[in-house]
Amino acid sequence: MKIVMGSDHAGFELKEHVRKYLLEKGVEVEDQGAYSLESVDYPDFAKKVSEAVLEQGILGILICGTGIGISIAANRHRGIRAALCENEFSARMSRAHNNANILCMGGRVVGIGVAESIVDAFLSTEFEGGRHARRVEKIER
Repeated sequence: MKIVMGSDHAGFELKEHVRKYLLEKGVEVEDQGAYSLESVDYPDFAKKVSEAVLEQGILGILICGTGIGISIAANRHRGIRAALCENEFSARMSRAHNNANILCMGGRVVGIGVAESIVDAFLSTEFEGGRHARRVEKIER
């Protein structure tokens, strides 16, 4: 499995932890930055990750301070369904019912242990299709 990740400065530390966590689990990670705590603009990283998700047909993870701004920015890209998740249940449902292709989290909101369980739930859950597919199709139109 391969995923693409990105963050702004406020999400950098959590992104680094999640990146290492995924690498230890054997997941290939494409890191689109940020690469330090230096102040940067989250829409730039939402764009990079969104484009990679769409071009490569893979899942993505985006992290900013709250997860709100970066999820709004990602969702501006046609074909992206970015879900801001603060717990495992939301992450699972975002994949199962909404076919989310980018997980967003807040580095100042979610702790490391919770982030790991959110990521595990997001990456291990498949889209259920069925009645949910009809709804996702309406979003895409």
